[in-house]
Amino acid sequence: MFPLDFPLRILEKKAKPGESVLDPFCGRGTTNFAARILGLFSLGVDSNPVAVAITEAKLVNARAENIVKEAETILHEVQVDALPEGEFWQWAYHPTVLTSLCKWRKALLEDCHSMERKALRGIILGALHGPQPKYSASYFSNQCPRTYAPKPRYALNFWKKHKLHPKPVDVIEIVRKRAERFYAYQHESIGEVKLGDSRQLETLRPKNTNIKFHWVITSPPYYGMRTYLADQWLRLWFLGGPPWVEYRAINQFCHQNPHDFVKDLTTVWNHVASLCDRQANMVIRFGGIPARKINHLDLIHESLKDTPWQIINILPAGSAADGLRQANSFLRQKTQAQIEHDIWAKLK
Repeated sequence: MFPLDFPLRILEKKAKPGESVLDPFCGRGTTNFAARILGLFSLGVDSNPVAVAITEAKLVNARAENIVKEAETILHEVQVDALPEGEFWQWAYHPTVLTSLCKWRKALLEDCHSMERKALRGIILGALHGPQPKYSASYFSNQCPRTYAPKPRYALNFWKKHKLHPKPVDVIEIVRKRAERFYAYQHESIGEVKLGDSRQLETLRPKNTNIKFHWVITSPPYYGMRTYLADQWLRLWFLGGPPWVEYRAINQFCHQNPHDFVKDLTTVWNHVASLCDRQANMVIRFGGIPARKINHLDLIHESLKDTPWQIINILPAGSAADGLRQANSFLRQKTQAQIEHDIWAKLK
């Protein structure tokens, strides 16, 4: 995840009023949210249902009190016949909390069209798992990383070893605190988000086909990082997936070899160029993972070679190490995060 400051700083300094922004790998919608703050139209595309649901929550207009009311109504009216079974679920959530989550899951799977329900869904996904503080709870789960869901066997061993039991947290209070924080300020919502494959041109077209994009700010999947969906298995469960880790990666980039990975990226960059204004700028934040001994900048250079894009600058962007501090407590082996780069390009 790149920080909000990355796209916001670029757009705030360089984008003109009325310009449009595209992120073909939008993730959790950071670029889209930055565009929204500045009143710019944006389109985000991602193949991960979790990413799209969270991005949708960042693009709606909803009042905190209405979101909380919707959450309370669902808990009062909806009944669930059964909870997920197994030792993991018994240790991951207190029974009262898991019951509430299942009620919300059932209701939002049946109907998630209103702004309040989209906001509520995003809030729940964000609070579904994370650390347990000493005082006021911010997450529904037993001790977990925030960014990814721990695998069941390892999580069970961790909880049992440290004698960590799930707490009966106030789920409505967690929703209320997040709703009040995230929806305290209302910005005009003029963005779109799509669940789809950016290698397909039609997926990248906005509803208004006359729109041309002036800015592309994105961070594609890093080569070799094939666990995006598996790492989000709890959030995928909440969105209707199975109550276990699913390792299949359907419609994802090829990570078997650098050639096919570069070919996929080239396809996206060419599609993006065809939808952009002649003076468009593209900024790509990209890095690598320690398991793949390959220069990530070489991959980007190669992916842009047969496209209308020309690299004009490459800047170091630090590393993702700071974001892994809490997650590192769950890792068997800690690795050194690699330096990421911002690659600036313009149409030739």
